[in-house]
Parts: sequence; C-alpha cells; structure tokens
Amino acid sequence: MSVSGAGWAENYVPPPGRFGEDLVGLDPNDPEAQAFAAHLDRMERSHPSFTVEGYLADVGDFASSANRAAGLRRLIAVGVVGLLLVVVAYTLWNAVLVVMSMLL
Repeated sequence: MSVSGAGWAENYVPPPGRFGEDLVGLDPNDPEAQAFAAHLDRMERSHPSFTVEGYLADVGDFASSANRAAGLRRLIAVGVVGLLLVVVAYTLWNAVLVVMSMLL
C-alpha cells in the first residue's frame, strides 16, 4: 500500500457559499444545517436602518420570525403587534380630534 503525499486534500473542492466558508464539515443537505446557515445569513445581513426601506425590512424580519415561532413566543409576538396597532389607532384618533377641533 503506497501513501501519496497530498492525497485527497489536493482534489477537494468545498461546497459553494456558507458551507464552504463558515460551516465546513456540515452536510449541506441537512435541514438543521440549512436552517442554521439561513440564520447566519439573516444575522450578517446589513441594511440602512434609518431609512423607510430599512424600517420595512426590519418589520419584514420581525414578521418572518414571528411566523416561525410557536407557543409563548408567538403569543408574545401577536401581543406586541396588537399593542402597536392599538397605539397607532389611538394616535390617529387624537389627530382626527385635533383636526376637527381646528375646523370647528
């Protein structure tokens, strides 16, 4: 049996993307590894957060994570959204009252 110097390492081609860079050694076809790679992609994504597009992207991320959640976390996310809607409705109602008082 002969042993060549480099062996398989010189012919190894890593998978493209995150599995070739950060998740070396994990199976790219494993659903848990794919979910972890998607999580890392979300964590490393950067966008301007002080623009309308940034705020909408953050709301989209919140909605996506709330849809993935279950149990108590989902209930808390629904509660946060409900509280935000109540605050927006209250603010709009006060704005309508101010405008109406100025017109009368």
